[in-house]
Amino acid sequence: MKEIAKKILVVDDEPDLMPLVMQRMRRDIRRGKYEFHFAGNGIEAIDVLSEISDIDMIITDINMPGMDGLALLEKIPDVNPNTRSIVVSAYGDMNNIRTAMNRGAFDFVTKPIDFGDLRVTIERTLRNLQEWREAMSSRDKLTALESELDVANQIQQSILPTEFPKHDGFRIFGSMEPAKEVGGDFFDLVLLEDSCVGLSVADVSDKGVPAALFMMSSRTMMKGAAISARDPGEVLSIVNSMLAEDNDPQMFVTVLYAVYDPDNGQFTYASGGHDAPLVVHADGSSDLLDLTSGLVLGIVPDIVFEQNSVTLKPGDTVICYTDGVTEAMNSEGEQFGIKRLKQTFIDSPPINAQDAVEKIFNAVSSFADGTVQSDDITCLTLSRDVMTPDE
Repeated sequence: MKEIAKKILVVDDEPDLMPLVMQRMRRDIRRGKYEFHFAGNGIEAIDVLSEISDIDMIITDINMPGMDGLALLEKIPDVNPNTRSIVVSAYGDMNNIRTAMNRGAFDFVTKPIDFGDLRVTIERTLRNLQEWREAMSSRDKLTALESELDVANQIQQSILPTEFPKHDGFRIFGSMEPAKEVGGDFFDLVLLEDSCVGLSVADVSDKGVPAALFMMSSRTMMKGAAISARDPGEVLSIVNSMLAEDNDPQMFVTVLYAVYDPDNGQFTYASGGHDAPLVVHADGSSDLLDLTSGLVLGIVPDIVFEQNSVTLKPGDTVICYTDGVTEAMNSEGEQFGIKRLKQTFIDSPPINAQDAVEKIFNAVSSFADGTVQSDDITCLTLSRDVMTPDE
């Protein structure tokens, strides 16, 4: 069966954007993957949405005449609630990003538009929409609990990165194995200025759809804060204040956020109630990094988060993980623990970031020996290369 093209509405008053999008996306358009429509402002966008009822996704600028992007976001649910929106924002404009997210935006890209980043964001957004639609269509066939867990699981999976940057000097890889009872683990990365990269691993309290939605908000806030503030401690402070401002359910999230600079190998990190990273060296030995002080995010506003820095040596791999790894249990109730995590690499140092993740998941699986886990198992790793980039 031929794939039906996803209909994407681009809303921007810049006249050069339409031919640029059509040119840069021409292969996907010719293959029937995407079908683009255009509007010059929010008013025109509402007309298009009213005329074309099956628009899948909206990409909107914020500053436009007539009706801006933020006002448009408020109108979209009344016209087409079964869609997803992303906004195009000025670099570091956290106020507008936050407002857009509160009005229903799923994600954002920054100006000037990087079409590689735009493609990834489009795919992630459409994947989330498809998973949500499938879950909604089948909810009447499930019990209330089963439906909620299924929806939460699909939301959780849809926002995780599926592609990782290949940089001359380091590799990144991440994976999550969801538990039977869906929690709120997530990992993410964001490319920063000066070739640096930001990495986050987080674990949201509670389970089910509420945790999944809180997880989505936390991830979007982390991404926005990461491009508006460079220091990991400041990033966590920004996100914490936003989460705590309107958090009646009193949910919270533990977060480890770090920035890696490939020019000097410096890895700077801050923790909000999260487990300390582990650095595995080329010889298989490992060191647990000093844990910075910091409460979980979302409960107490205006917290100062401390940060530490270490320099990774060629061949080092830093492992960021959630407690689903160390607290994985076997049939006798024993936990996997930090000691077993470190022993995983003593006789078999990681070749690269992906190899490290695979070794951890294999070790945990062997230890659990079929025991059903109650928490997600999540790892995000970064390795400083000693090999050539193509190896």
